[in-house]
Amino acid sequence: MVLALILRTFVVQAFWIPSGSMIPTLEIGDRVLVLKFWYHLPKVEPKRGDIVVFKYPVDPRRDFVKRIIGLPGDKVEMRNGTVYVNDNELFEPYVKNTDTYNMAPVTVPPDSYFCLGDNRPNSQDGRFWGFVPANFVRGPAVFRYWPLNRIGLLD
Repeated sequence: MVLALILRTFVVQAFWIPSGSMIPTLEIGDRVLVLKFWYHLPKVEPKRGDIVVFKYPVDPRRDFVKRIIGLPGDKVEMRNGTVYVNDNELFEPYVKNTDTYNMAPVTVPPDSYFCLGDNRPNSQDGRFWGFVPANFVRGPAVFRYWPLNRIGLLD
C-alpha cells in the first residue's frame, strides 16, 4: 500500500480523459499514464508538442490534459485557426478539427506554458484562461493503456 502511494505521488499516475478536447489524439474514456518524475530529471524540460497533464489554472483541484504549444519567452498567436510561434507557422499534423479562431500575439511568461487542445473547436484551453504555471504541470502523458485496441505510446 505504501509503495503504491509513493509510486502514484512521485513516479507514475493514471488519468482518465473526460472530454473530447484532445480528439483525435485522445478520445473520451481513454486512460493514460503520466510520468510525474520526468520533468524533475536533470536537463529534462517540457518541449513544444508534449502532451501534459496539469492543474487547471482556474481551479487547481481539477486536472486538464492538453498539448504544449508555447514555451517560456515564445510569442504565440492565431490567425484564422493557424498557430504561429515566434512568427513561424506551427506544423500541427495532430490537429484534424480546425476553426477560424484569431488570437492576438501573447508572450509566454517565464516559468509558464501555453497549451491548446488538439480538437480546437471543442477545447477549453489557453486561449480562454491563459498560461499554465510550470509548477502546475504534473508530467507528460506518454502511454495509453485503455482501450486495448488503442494501446500504445502517445505522440
